[in-house]
Amino acid sequence: MEIVGIVAFVLLIAASIALHELGHMIPAKRFGVRVTEYMIGFGPTLWSRVKGETRYGVKAIPLGGYIRMIGMLPPAKPGEAPRTMSTGRFAQLIDDARKQSMSEVGPQDANRVFYKLSVPKRLVIMAGGPVMNLVLAFVLFAIVLVGIGLPEPTIKVGAVVPCVPTAAQPTGQPLPSGECPTGTQATPAVLAGLQAGDSVVAVDGTPVQAWNGITELVTGRAGETVTITVERDGVRQEIPVKVAEVERPVVDEAGEPTGEVVPSGFLGVRPEFAYVPQPWSSVPATMWDLTVASVKALISLPVRLYELVVDTLIGGGERDINGPVSVVGVSRLGGEIAAMDEPVNAKLATFLGLAASLNLFLFLFNLLPVLPLDGGHIAGALVEGGRRQVARLFGRPDPGPVDVARLLPVAYVVAGILIAMGVIVIWADIVKPISLG
Repeated sequence: MEIVGIVAFVLLIAASIALHELGHMIPAKRFGVRVTEYMIGFGPTLWSRVKGETRYGVKAIPLGGYIRMIGMLPPAKPGEAPRTMSTGRFAQLIDDARKQSMSEVGPQDANRVFYKLSVPKRLVIMAGGPVMNLVLAFVLFAIVLVGIGLPEPTIKVGAVVPCVPTAAQPTGQPLPSGECPTGTQATPAVLAGLQAGDSVVAVDGTPVQAWNGITELVTGRAGETVTITVERDGVRQEIPVKVAEVERPVVDEAGEPTGEVVPSGFLGVRPEFAYVPQPWSSVPATMWDLTVASVKALISLPVRLYELVVDTLIGGGERDINGPVSVVGVSRLGGEIAAMDEPVNAKLATFLGLAASLNLFLFLFNLLPVLPLDGGHIAGALVEGGRRQVARLFGRPDPGPVDVARLLPVAYVVAGILIAMGVIVIWADIVKPISLG
């Protein structure tokens, strides 16, 4: 089952990549740009087919994709002298890139090149890919939140805890023999005969409508005997239960433990959860919360990557579940989700939620204003539009397109850094993978 989950998640990632590239290609063709290639993946080509003027294909390394549009780089202005930063090896690199870009442009393609498009059209093309990831994230979150719902506790007992938890045995699990560890005892629920499947309808005659109502009525009753009214097999029963006392950690407003403990009443029952569909308003609210968290993760990415190398790969420490993870890692998590001993709707919600979060992160990551990411091209188009507006305002000649070719050295450095980061995280996902267990 785990292999099925891995394959399914890889296919879902491939679909996300395919839709991302469609988000670029559809408006590009609509605006008349000649698109010569549409590829899913990188490296050696596994399959390809030419349809019209575009070659569609799948490559061996499923870590992204691309479309090739002619005239991505504008030609050098006639008589333009090279700048200091563009001399030597960099100048040769830029010149070769210009020649490669223009070699695909035939006489009939003079007006079908990318750089001649208006700024708004180029913005639509370059933003189309990330926006497609955003749309896919919205659809997947809608399926999870509105279609499947979120797990909420019911008044039905889902499980009976065998032993009163202690600091040494906080889960309340018994020994392999079935006996409770020395120093603890069976829970009040076990001693009173409460069973999984019982519906708790009242505590000391006070009706309850939700599980937190049960908790509120029991928390302050440590050492006292309360009457639990349950419905079992359609018949109501009143069961006296002597509430045990346990120490619960005190948490702050952020949910973090403060180190203090307080005495609390304890029955020894856990609720059964039901998936409750959420309103449509929960979708943008959830996406906004995750967007804020993703932006913080992007800002802290260099630090987290350093910790991954130093603390985990070199130091042998545990993997931070909130640290960076690659396509290999999330695919493995998809396999774990599929293999979980949980109801189908629970596994599907977790599976699709992971894919939705990944697409939301890809939307934000691709908007970073650096080449070769989409955000770098978007930033270049915005700068060009601003320059033209200023020139028009002061009656100056059109300054022409922004020469993104001069930024190619930066783009290659960024691409090298991204590749290095990818290799590090993929290696970590192989030798020290994140696990849900």
